[in-house]
Amino acid sequence: MRAQSRLVRQFAVTVEVGVDRSKRVVSTGDELAIGTSEGNDLKLGDPGVSRHHCALRAHERGLELVDLGSRNGTFVDNLEITSCFVRSGARIRIGESVVALEILDQDLEQPLAQANRFGPILGASTEMRRLYPIIEQCGRSNATVLIVGESGTGKELIAEAIHDASPRRGKPFVVVDCSALSHDLAESELFGHLRGAFTGADTDRVGAFESANGGTVFLDEIGELPLSLQPILLRVLEARTIRRVGSNQHVPVDVRIVSASNRDLRAEVNHKRFRADLFYRLNVLRIALPPLRERAGDVEILADHFWRTFRADPIPTSLVQHLVTQRWPGNIRELRNAIERVALLGWSPTQQAAAAPTELATYRDGRARALWEWERTWLEQVLAASGSNLSRASRMAKMGRSHLRELARKHGLVAPAASADDDDDDGADDES
Repeated sequence: MRAQSRLVRQFAVTVEVGVDRSKRVVSTGDELAIGTSEGNDLKLGDPGVSRHHCALRAHERGLELVDLGSRNGTFVDNLEITSCFVRSGARIRIGESVVALEILDQDLEQPLAQANRFGPILGASTEMRRLYPIIEQCGRSNATVLIVGESGTGKELIAEAIHDASPRRGKPFVVVDCSALSHDLAESELFGHLRGAFTGADTDRVGAFESANGGTVFLDEIGELPLSLQPILLRVLEARTIRRVGSNQHVPVDVRIVSASNRDLRAEVNHKRFRADLFYRLNVLRIALPPLRERAGDVEILADHFWRTFRADPIPTSLVQHLVTQRWPGNIRELRNAIERVALLGWSPTQQAAAAPTELATYRDGRARALWEWERTWLEQVLAASGSNLSRASRMAKMGRSHLRELARKHGLVAPAASADDDDDDGADDES
């Protein structure tokens, strides 16, 4: 019988040096956040500490310390780190404070679902079965939910599952891709407009919030929402009313807000790219999706599931063995695209990269694979350097955004997003 719960080792942090000396906090979950703002587990008064400075996260490998884009950096033994694993007794310097880490003897027990799926979500790993009870609890609540995770991890599926597990199921589930919103028309897309409100407004339009009345609005890539719109969204969340562009009338709306981001919005708050008050309003309930590389056993299950959507025959064993050795930086989206490509073009063990040194690929096959791997590596580097912002990446690469998007989509690295700017191939699109 499979385990019904998992144990997570508790840990504590104590301020040894600084204005908050002797302050101590014990972890109550997978993560313990440190900073000066409300919402942090360890809230400090040190002016040299950022609003959201760093976080400690429990992993199977140990305890990971992550800097959240802080102003003055995070140091362990005089080494500045962005991410590292730390042991009990480590001393972390942030601002003028020193915080000591202590891993405790007691564990926290977290329930695990027995099923291998929850609604549209498929996964038998401990990391995923841990999330299913949390998703169910989020469904019963009407609070806003923030879903965080790398691109391609399935954040929209989680949002759908929350909606389907809520009393709002059967009502509209409206998706808004904030990364594809035009700066000029974003307010209209969200809240609607009246005829004549601006050039081209030939008819009245109902926005996403009115369309979803009684249901759920899913704000995907919320970190891309223009700063000018963030206070308007905050007022909508607080007042539960919207005002169409060109109108003075406030219309009540009954919607549940679920948002998602592939960035850590706490770092965006530190860099003043996202409003702190809006972040707190969105981050009432939080779900952190693990990347596919941390979901032991799920590649096999997902590969078989995707294969059966394209082919009737069983997935080749050699293909599965090859797939489980990959890191999948594009996560589930990349895996699905790879399965679709192989299902259509065919598979043989000789297609593996350097499967056996004695096997000699043809010139054409070898050249095509080398080009594919170089192109993919180059795309990963460009997207990483641009924060996965296609407009910024296209300017860095001196390439049209639509061309770059097609390349990235071919390699399963980003989701294709429709935008009014996508046909502009001069590489000078506005950031979105």
